[in-house]
Formats: sequence, structure tokens, C-alpha cells
Amino acid sequence: MTQIRDTSRDMRIDPDSFAGGYFRNAVYRHWDPHEDIPQELLEQDRERLLEFDGDEEGFEALRTTLALFGAGEEAVTEDLMPLGMVLEDIDDQMFLSTQIYEEAKHTQFFDRYWREVINPVAEQEEDAEVTEPTDQRYFPEGYVELFDRTEEAMERLLEDDTPENRAKAYCHYHLTVESVLAQTGYYGISARFSEDGPDVYDDGVDTPELEGLVEGINYIRSDEGRHVGFGMHKVRGLIHEEGVDEAVVQDTLMDLLPFVSEAVEATRTEEVDPTPLIEYATDKVRRRIDVLTEEDAELPPVEQLVTLEEDRGEA
Repeated sequence: MTQIRDTSRDMRIDPDSFAGGYFRNAVYRHWDPHEDIPQELLEQDRERLLEFDGDEEGFEALRTTLALFGAGEEAVTEDLMPLGMVLEDIDDQMFLSTQIYEEAKHTQFFDRYWREVINPVAEQEEDAEVTEPTDQRYFPEGYVELFDRTEEAMERLLEDDTPENRAKAYCHYHLTVESVLAQTGYYGISARFSEDGPDVYDDGVDTPELEGLVEGINYIRSDEGRHVGFGMHKVRGLIHEEGVDEAVVQDTLMDLLPFVSEAVEATRTEEVDPTPLIEYATDKVRRRIDVLTEEDAELPPVEQLVTLEEDRGEA
């Protein structure tokens, strides 16, 4: 039945609801992948990468990282649609509409960066060939399998929308792809290419400071904090209010972790060991499980979730 006929409410939306607060936060923290990432910063990134001319392996690792995340953001833009079709609460639907919009913005940022930074650098470097972000060399089998499984988990809701299947869908999308894979990768980018980034690596590898890339990544990381918070809230409700066995959540998250590790391993070079990021991802899964399964655990407020970890002293 169309919601026009719903007479159970006096007002159309509840701005004080959980999802209503998340929607308001998303609107307040809106950013534009073109207007808010100055052209001057991207030009500076190009120059700094060219100054590292000769580091062919490092440049290829950067391209691999950006190709992985560009493809990932495109996939999650599409894969979220089934959830939007089965949610019945208008406040949930409104928040989810902001998330789909934000995933599309993330996709646009990576496309812009490849066009305006990566390919121009490759054109000028003697030892680098120009490649496209869709080149299959960048996508290990485990990475593809993770997104195939996520798509299947989300589409299953259209045919069999049970509490357990919703929990599995949120575990795939919000808690693995968004929380563990994306937040880990973006954390690593900030650590590697920002002077003020988190202290993750202790390998002494010299890399350029890419302020344009990090500026965009920081906006994306903030968005992802909100997305993950919404998913965690929903899974907690499914466990503690609707009776979903917490083992379903734990098993799903742990089953998907090896695919995350394989994706992170794709950025390994002779000098760069991604093990610290894999350890970070593993620890993140364990901490997520504790918050989800402990009945008395409290989810941090959205204002905290959208603040970068290093800025709130958790790096």
C-alpha cells in the first residue's frame, strides 16, 4: 500500500528517530567531489608524483589501490538498491537515499582522480603505461568474490526478506565492505600519503604527500563512519530485539575476512608490507562483533563516528 494511505502517523517523518538524526547529519555534512577538492590540489598531486619518477612499483601499487576502491564504490552504489526497496520506515528510506547518493559521489571522486592525476602522470613517466581503472589486472579473485557475495546477499532480500537475511545483508555490505575493507583501505591511504595521517607503517618507505587524494579520502572516510553506524544499529536490533542468533553475524563476518585480506595483499610491493593493515582489519572485525553482540554495549553517536580516528585519538 502506498504510504499516502498511511494514517498511523500525524507527521510524515520523525526527525528525532535514529535514522532521522543520521539523515540530518548527512545533509549537514554534504560535500562536492569537484567543488570541495580544489583543482590546485590535484595539480599539486600530479607534480609530486612526477617528482617520484622512477618508482614504478610504488606508482603501480597506488593505481591498484585506487582501482580497487573506485570499483568498490561503484559496486556499492548499485548493490544498496534492494535494501531500499524492502525498508518500510520512511526515515530509514530517507537516510538510505543519502547513502546511495554518497556512494555515487565517492565513485565520481575516484573517476576524477584517475582522469586528472593518474593518467596524466602515466603519460609523462617513461616507464609507466597508461591504464584504465577497469583493467582486470587490478582485481584479485577474492576481491571479486567478496562483491559477488555482497550483491547476492542484498538481492536475496527481494525474494526472502527475513530478519536473518537482513542481518547477513548488513554484515556483507555495511560491516565488511564498508567497515572493514573500505575503512581499512582509506585509513592506509591517509597513513601513507599524508604527513598528518595515522601512524600505521614503520617501514621508512618514502612516499609523496598527496593532499588532493587525502582531502577526498577524508570526506569519504567521514561518510563511511555514518554508513557503518547505521548498519551496526540495524544489526544490533536484529540480534537483541528480533532474535537473530549472534552466531549468524559472527560467522558471516569471519567468513568474509579472508577476502578482505586478499584485497589488501594486492597492494604489496617489494618495499611495502600490508601486514599492519591486515592486522588493523582483523582487529576492527573483533571490535565490531563485541559492539554488536554485547547487549549493554553502546554505539557511539553519529557525530563521533564521522570524525576521523586520528582526530579522536584512536589511531
